Amino acid sequence: MCTLHPEEEAHLAAMGSCGSRTSTPSPRPVFSMSNPPPRSLFDVCWDDVLIPQVAVYLSLKDLFNLRCCSRTALRFVEAALEKRQELHLSGNNTSNIDVGFRVLARCCRRLEVLHLACCRWLTDELLLPLLANNKRRLWAVNLNECINITALSLQPIIVECKDLRVLKLSKCQWLTTGAVDALTLHQSKLVEFDISYCGAIGERCLIIFFRKLNKLTVLSLANTPSVTDQVLIQIGNYCRELEHINLIGCAAISDYGVHALTVHCPRLQTLLIRRCPRVTEHSLAPLRQRRLYIDRPQQDVGHNAYNLNDFYPSDFLVY
Repeated sequence: MCTLHPEEEAHLAAMGSCGSRTSTPSPRPVFSMSNPPPRSLFDVCWDDVLIPQVAVYLSLKDLFNLRCCSRTALRFVEAALEKRQELHLSGNNTSNIDVGFRVLARCCRRLEVLHLACCRWLTDELLLPLLANNKRRLWAVNLNECINITALSLQPIIVECKDLRVLKLSKCQWLTTGAVDALTLHQSKLVEFDISYCGAIGERCLIIFFRKLNKLTVLSLANTPSVTDQVLIQIGNYCRELEHINLIGCAAISDYGVHALTVHCPRLQTLLIRRCPRVTEHSLAPLRQRRLYIDRPQQDVGHNAYNLNDFYPSDFLVY
């Protein structure tokens, strides 16, 4: 049996006495009227002050950075996103943007303006939840060059967005005649419409469509093969408030169609007509006298001039 030195026995006794003591918790600070708790930014009223006076000036990047700071910050940012009225992500193709977009689709409830042009990552799966939560208020939608979505995403916009005024679908090859027919049935209040480079739409479909759009002021039909003189005639007859039209690359139109359009649209201010070989100064010269902006420089009337009667649409169809 081993024996301990007196110093070792004293050390073990001291350790035993320390272990038997009960530790007392540190007292919590007591707050009172004379000693109030510390205040933070989030104690300011969110609905009346922070969201309308602060959050509206923060970019989406700022909001997402703030969202990572604390649970209170997360709740504040989600409350701010719920009341956000505009969403601008055009051309934003940064990494993991689709993850952030899922947060936006879940939180945003009052969007009125939606700009998603050139978003290559955008799919039906991502876009449809956002539209489902905001379709009642949307009045402007820009989906130009969104190549990875389909006409399925357009369905809630066409059917449910009753206040739609601006719709941009340039270079959306998935836009079909059926989708435009649905637009004809459900949307008649559009003031700005863009279907440039949409080659799958037929001429007859456009003729019927423009008969309902009597409020159009801005129209872009650039490089759309189905735009003919007959289509321009219908635009002139029914879209009397038209102010700006883009017909660049519409090779099927002629002086006859341009004349019919401009005669019936007295408010026309801009005519983009480059790369339209059958349109000559016979129809453009009178428009230059009206101080109408034409993107094509003036040419000699005698050089390569056409007779206006050459383009009278003898095969004109009445729909």
